[in-house]
Amino acid sequence: MSSSQHPVALALERRVGGTTRLLATVMLLPLLDGVFAAVVLAGGLASVTGIIEVGLLVFGGSATLAVILAEMEGSPREVATPILAVGAIVIAGSVVVAALAPTIQTVLDPVVFERFAAIIILAIAGRTASAKIGDWLPRPSMILLIGFVASVNASGFSLVVQTDPELMLRAAAAAGVGVAFALAAAVGAPWLRNAVDIDRFRFGSAVALGVLPISILTSVEAPVSLAVLAVTTLLSLDPQRARERDEHYEPDAVDVTAAFADGGASQGVDHDTTDASSHPTVDDDDDRAPWL
Repeated sequence: MSSSQHPVALALERRVGGTTRLLATVMLLPLLDGVFAAVVLAGGLASVTGIIEVGLLVFGGSATLAVILAEMEGSPREVATPILAVGAIVIAGSVVVAALAPTIQTVLDPVVFERFAAIIILAIAGRTASAKIGDWLPRPSMILLIGFVASVNASGFSLVVQTDPELMLRAAAAAGVGVAFALAAAVGAPWLRNAVDIDRFRFGSAVALGVLPISILTSVEAPVSLAVLAVTTLLSLDPQRARERDEHYEPDAVDVTAAFADGGASQGVDHDTTDASSHPTVDDDDDRAPWL
C-alpha cells in the first residue's frame, strides 16, 4: 500500500483490484470468515459497550483506516459515496448473521463455543499485528469450523428458524458503528494522512482486539478494549507534524504561458493593468513572446 504496510490489507490487495472492492473486502471479511458470527454467538453484543467495541474493532479498525487513508483518493464527498454503498451491504449482512444466530445456538454448547470465539479473535489480532505471526496462525474460518464440531449438541437441535429482532437490531448497530468510523476517517482524511501514524494505530488496535475476549469470557463489564483503543489513538496522533507540513506546503508553480493563454483566470494570475506606454515597444520584425 502507498502509506501503510498493513498485513491484512496488503494480503487482500494482492487478490482484489480497485479501492472500492478492497474496502468492501476488508469490511465484509468479518462476515465471511466467521468472526462476527462467533462474536454474536458468544454474546459480544449483549451491551452497548460491546456493540461499540465490535463496531470499532471488527468492522472498523486499522485495516479500514489504512485503506481509506492510503488508497482512496478524492474529496471527502467522493470517498464517502462508495463507503455508504459498502456500508449498506455490511449492515444487511450483519442482520442476516444475527437472524441465523438463535437457530445455530440451539445446537451448540455455549461455554465451549465462547472459548473458540475468543481464539478466533486472538487469531485476528495476531494477523493484524504482524504478517509473520499471521503466517503461523490458522485461518479464523478453520477455527470456527473446529469450534462448531467441538461444541455441537445435536440433542438440542431445532429445525424451526428462530429470530431475535433485538439481536438483529444490535448487529445492525454494531455494523453501523463501523460504517460511521469509516465515514469519519473519510471526512478527516486530508488531515489524518499527515497526523496519524497508521502502523502505530494498527499495532494498538491489534492489542485492543486481543483484549476483547476478556469481556466475552469473563464478567468484567469495564470497557477495556475501548480504553486501549483510546490510548492507541492518542499515541498514534501527531498534530504537530500535520501543522508543520501545512506550514511548509508550497503551491505548484503557475504556468505563466497557460495562464495568459486562458486569460489568467484559471491560474489566479491578474492581468497587468499598468499603462501600456511604460512597456518597451516590440518591433514587428522582432521575435514576439509566445503569450503576446
